[in-house]
Amino acid sequence: MTEALQARCQALGERAVLLDFPGASAGLELQQRLWRLRERLLAAGDVVIDCVPGMGNLSWVFDPDRLNGDKACARLMQLWQAELERPAPALQSGRLVEIPVHYGGEAGPDLAGVARHHGLPPREVVRLHSQAEYRVFFLGFLPGFAYLDGLPAALHTPRLATPRTAVPAGSVGIGGAQTGVYPCASPGGWQLIGRTALCLFNAEARPPTLLQPGDRLRFVVERCDD
Repeated sequence: MTEALQARCQALGERAVLLDFPGASAGLELQQRLWRLRERLLAAGDVVIDCVPGMGNLSWVFDPDRLNGDKACARLMQLWQAELERPAPALQSGRLVEIPVHYGGEAGPDLAGVARHHGLPPREVVRLHSQAEYRVFFLGFLPGFAYLDGLPAALHTPRLATPRTAVPAGSVGIGGAQTGVYPCASPGGWQLIGRTALCLFNAEARPPTLLQPGDRLRFVVERCDD
């Protein structure tokens, strides 16, 4: 696996750099190594302003008064090479979060369309979606929006040709090879197959997001209107 993790580093303006992996697909080992790299960067002191893992990449925001982009890239590549010399991270079981979902009907207006796209009964879509176990790779797009690994290939579905201007909070959707939950109302182009009443983001809570990278997730059928 490590042979495939050949990295490059590039500037993102004057105070941030991006570590990514051209040609490599995001997988659990890569994500775990990036989480571990983030911990090392955050322990580096006040030169680090923020460090944000993405899907198969990592952005480092640094203090431009103490570091420039070339030196930041050099340090990041050095740390990544040191990471590759370490054993692969052990697979952590992670915290399991269960999300109750009302599938179909007004809660999931695209369930029937997803089913037709795959030539499946709507309840088979629900069964496949709810029986899989997912892993949170990172948070992005919206506060508390988790990008998940684990959607069965049989449910990979193109996004809507025309995105909705408003998607209700709690909507569970499929977009390409991803599934996820909208933590708040937002425009969006994913196929909506259900909705949960569970709160995924609360600015007053600590931490404010229900889900964290590394968590496991299962969708639980609360109701199905097909």
